Amino acid sequence: MERSPIIAPSILASDFSRLGEEVRAIEGAADWVHVDVMDNHFVPNLTLGLPIVQSLRKATTIPFDVHLMITDPERWAPGYAEAGAYNVTFHAEACENPVALAKALRAAGAKAGLAIDRDTPVEPYLELLPYLDTVLIMTIKAGFGGQAFMPEMLAKVRDVRRRIAVGGLEVRVEVDGGIAADTIEQAAEAGADAFVAGTAVYGAADPAEAVRKLRALAAAKMGVA
Repeated sequence: MERSPIIAPSILASDFSRLGEEVRAIEGAADWVHVDVMDNHFVPNLTLGLPIVQSLRKATTIPFDVHLMITDPERWAPGYAEAGAYNVTFHAEACENPVALAKALRAAGAKAGLAIDRDTPVEPYLELLPYLDTVLIMTIKAGFGGQAFMPEMLAKVRDVRRRIAVGGLEVRVEVDGGIAADTIEQAAEAGADAFVAGTAVYGAADPAEAVRKLRALAAAKMGVA
């Protein structure tokens, strides 16, 4: 398939007191809204949960890309699918049976994603690609926004992209962490086609224009008009 870049602004970098407005500010520009769910167990931080996602779903038509940085995703992930999330991604490190959970998410109406954290090798999970719609490679350590991009993580992106090509699969390769105008081209060149950007979007004077610029940079490296 011809891959076009997906830009998914992370609302973790937005003003939570104006969450509905912040999401509407990127309508018409962003492809997905990236929603970071942290539980203060799997990662040290605590963010938002299912009730807020359910409410926010009513505020915008942009597809939700939910990233679950939580323990026991088998218990909680299907609820986000049922709440209308387009894509629900859970961490390999937190899940005993990724294939079963991926099937449950698809059955609940969502795409299924598997996240690989900074210190986790990707090789053991390459055989699971036929059961997944998205592989999220963390280019930072999961759990905190505002960290510096780690280019050495792009080796994992290349490994996943090669396996997708060999298998003729249709799987998105997403990157999350430090994605901005000065790093998105490296990620795109390595084989990523979905890009989570937080501060690069919500720290800009015009978030929608920031999204458009990021997409153009990625598209140029991907050879997409």
